[in-house]
Amino acid sequence: MQSSFFETTWTVTELTRRVRDLLTADPDLRGLWVRGEVSNLSRPRSGHLYFTLKDAGAALNCVIWRSQAARLPLTLRNGLQIEARGSVDVYEAGGRYQFYVDAVRLLGEGDLYETFLRLKAQLEAEGLFEPARKRPLPRLPRRIGVVTSATGAALQDILNTLRRRYPLAEVVLSPALVQGAEAPQSLVKALARLMTRGEVDVILIARGGGSLEDLMAFNDELVVRTVAASPVPVVSGVGHETDFTLTDFAADRRAPTPTAAAELATPITLEELRTALEEAERRLRQAAQTGLRDRLAALERWLLRLQAVAPARQLREGRLQADHLAARLDALVASRLHDERLRWASLAERLHGLNPQAVLQRGYALLTRAEDGRLVSSRGEVSPGLRLRAQVADGEIPLIVEAESSDD
Repeated sequence: MQSSFFETTWTVTELTRRVRDLLTADPDLRGLWVRGEVSNLSRPRSGHLYFTLKDAGAALNCVIWRSQAARLPLTLRNGLQIEARGSVDVYEAGGRYQFYVDAVRLLGEGDLYETFLRLKAQLEAEGLFEPARKRPLPRLPRRIGVVTSATGAALQDILNTLRRRYPLAEVVLSPALVQGAEAPQSLVKALARLMTRGEVDVILIARGGGSLEDLMAFNDELVVRTVAASPVPVVSGVGHETDFTLTDFAADRRAPTPTAAAELATPITLEELRTALEEAERRLRQAAQTGLRDRLAALERWLLRLQAVAPARQLREGRLQADHLAARLDALVASRLHDERLRWASLAERLHGLNPQAVLQRGYALLTRAEDGRLVSSRGEVSPGLRLRAQVADGEIPLIVEAESSDD
């Protein structure tokens, strides 16, 4: 007896191919238009486009091959409301059905994106995104607060980056939901825990990338206002390079990824800090040595000045000066005595030359009147019979003038 369809054991490939054949054989599933909102848009290097077309009740995986993507009349982006034409087929390797798009037409912005733009305009008008409100990040944070999922990859990326760059900082995790209806309140509470404790120097709020819907918690008005009102600087690392949220605009710094947020929160690495400390130590040591040399030189100058006015030095210099003056006085006295001796010797010699006794020694005689001792200096002063005395070298000779001498 032949086995029925339901009694046959199928391989996965066989079943998947059978489903594919059923879908591709249905003419209603070929060349149809589907309306929805673009999300999870991906542009790999292959040039193909992958995205999800969704509405409030379901989601549909879509593919646009590179040849059709190059001819699209518009640029797809997350949140865009479109109509896509294509066919339903099965991707056998993944075991899922997909919608292969060959044409698109614009319907308008999706509701989520419109909500995003309206709130962005409102908060921007209030000045919440002004650059003047942005605060600088601490150069050497002691404690870094992290608001993210405790089980997500973003937390591990942040921790690995902080351990590698700046292990000196203490990480304070304030876990929160990062997706879903309860995520906004959870994020606000997590931020409030860090703000009220006042123990962190900077806060990182982060999660991985996703669709606009996945990131809507970070576009919530209360979350954005809480970030803007934070008493400490906030770094937003939500999504990937092309993802932007309102939290990014309200934060003090925006990073494209959680890893980049951790790098922004640690502007100096441990190695750079070690190098800076070594340079500061070298400059401090050089300054200390220079200052010490200057102070020693000043001390020596003051010491010399102090020694110059010290009583002992003054006394010693006074003694030296007294000795010098005494020596000069002795030399002056000796010189004066010598000069006086020479002068007196010259006078004595002159006086000796004028001494009558010396004249008498040469054979001369001194005549005086015997009666009054008056000196006779000319012959007109004598007359015959006048008694005279002749003083010679060895005594007196009495004389009587007998007659006046003639001139012959």
